[in-house]
Amino acid sequence: LGVPLCQILHCLLILLQLIEIVLFIVDSGCSKHMTGNLKLLINFVEKFLGMVKFGNDQIAPILGYGDLVQGAVTIKRVYYVEGLNHNLFSVGQFCDADLEVAFRKSTCFICDLKGNDLLIDHLCSSCELGKAKRNSFHSKLSPSSKRQLHLLHMDLCGPMRVASINGKRYVLVIMDDYSRYTWTHFLRSKDETPEVLIDFLRLV
Repeated sequence: LGVPLCQILHCLLILLQLIEIVLFIVDSGCSKHMTGNLKLLINFVEKFLGMVKFGNDQIAPILGYGDLVQGAVTIKRVYYVEGLNHNLFSVGQFCDADLEVAFRKSTCFICDLKGNDLLIDHLCSSCELGKAKRNSFHSKLSPSSKRQLHLLHMDLCGPMRVASINGKRYVLVIMDDYSRYTWTHFLRSKDETPEVLIDFLRLV
C-alpha cells in the first residue's frame, strides 16, 4: 500500500482511543464469567468473593457480581474482578447452566439444549455468513498473497501443561502465506502477545 507500518499503528491507536470496543473472550480455562469493566454490569451486588489467580500468576480480588445484558440475552452472575483487562466468558459456567457451547471455524455458538441459538434474533451479517453452509474447501495450488509478508497467519496456543526451562507456557506461531516461512515465539503469558507482535512487525 506504500503506507509506513508505524503510521498505520498510530492511526489504529487513535481509533482505539475514540471508540470503546467491548470484546468478550470465550475461555474454556476460566471457571466463572468475569469482567474488569463495572459499567457493563446491571443489578450489581458489591461483595468480596475472594481472590482469583490467572495463568500468568497474577492475583486479583473479586469485588462482586452482576448481570450482563447482550441484546435479548442476559448473562447472570458475571464477577467483577478489579484490574482485569479482558472480559471473559466461562465455557464451564455456560455448560453448568444447561447451555451448549460449540466452536466452528472462527465462530462460537451458545445454544440451549434444544438447539436454539441464544443470539438468533441478533445476528450480524458476519454471524449469518458464519452459519451459512458452503461447499467444502479445495486445496489451493497457489498462495492467497502475491508477495512475502502480505498476509500472515497466527495461532496462539497454551497454556502448556509443562512449562519450558524459562517458565514459558504459551506458543505464538506466525506463518507467511506466500513463502510458508514460520516464526515461533514462546511466551510466559497471553498478555505478552501484543508486545511480541509489535516487536515482530518492527523486525520484518
